[in-house]
Amino acid sequence: MSGTAPRSTLPGTGFARRLATLAAGCGLLTAALAGAAPAQAAARGAGDPIAAAQALAAPGVPGANNWSCRPSAAHPRPVVLVHGTFANGSDNWLTVAPALAADGYCVYALTYGSVPGVPVLAALAPVADSAQQLATFVTGVLAASGAGQVDVVGHSQGGMMPRYYLKFDGGAAKVHTLVGLAPSNHGTTLDGLTVLAQSFPGAQALVSSACPACADQEVGSAALTRLNAGGDTMPGVHYTVIATEDDEVVTPYTSQFLSGPNVENVTVQQLCPLNHPDHVLMAVDPVVLHEVRHALDPAHVGEADCTANVTG
Repeated sequence: MSGTAPRSTLPGTGFARRLATLAAGCGLLTAALAGAAPAQAAARGAGDPIAAAQALAAPGVPGANNWSCRPSAAHPRPVVLVHGTFANGSDNWLTVAPALAADGYCVYALTYGSVPGVPVLAALAPVADSAQQLATFVTGVLAASGAGQVDVVGHSQGGMMPRYYLKFDGGAAKVHTLVGLAPSNHGTTLDGLTVLAQSFPGAQALVSSACPACADQEVGSAALTRLNAGGDTMPGVHYTVIATEDDEVVTPYTSQFLSGPNVENVTVQQLCPLNHPDHVLMAVDPVVLHEVRHALDPAHVGEADCTANVTG
């Protein structure tokens, strides 16, 4: 775990960095062309849980949002992908969604947390409001798929916000496993959020002016105090946190870890010491993807390491 170990040492990781840049551009354009904000679209589906969920679905995500998909015996729970702050469902999951779909999962991705007057960039609304949108989406996914529970994979805010859904919106009965990639479980600093904003054109001006979710994710916020009061976890839910020692947004990276039963906390470098994704690249890193697969199906997929076939 030398601090001088080279970055992007695994096959595909350099490509992943380029893919992340390309995905940000292509995905943001796709979301911009999608039209109405998710909250407005969801209102049009009121009364029909599937239509309400479809209104929140992120467009253009390969392998995701096939509303006729039926879970198999091997993968009985649909996987819901939850993006991070300033991102959207269209740009965050261009690597994970098709990989899980190829494994045989029913995969769904939403875009949540849009605010009036801010196009494209999402996950800006208060965490409590976004958790209610996730509740709407999960209800629709369960109705469409016929499944009894889902698994959730979330990146950054998308790894923390579902815990709000689990605790306050009835989600604990509907979620079997929550996998957080670099989640802001115990908050970050304003400096960390500013660093994150540098990856998304136009986001820096929103950090303190039009991003309630940013305030909610600051260390010591009222939202995080309420979320973490009484313990980090909910009974019956399995939790995996995957962190990187090179996280420059949610720091220290150990603040991402959870305490409680049914929790596995792991760092990428614990699995592969020479692999060093940063916060944003956690959504495209091959070691992380393998560990996501392990968390979703530990009986059949072993933990990732540098000798494992991390892409298969």
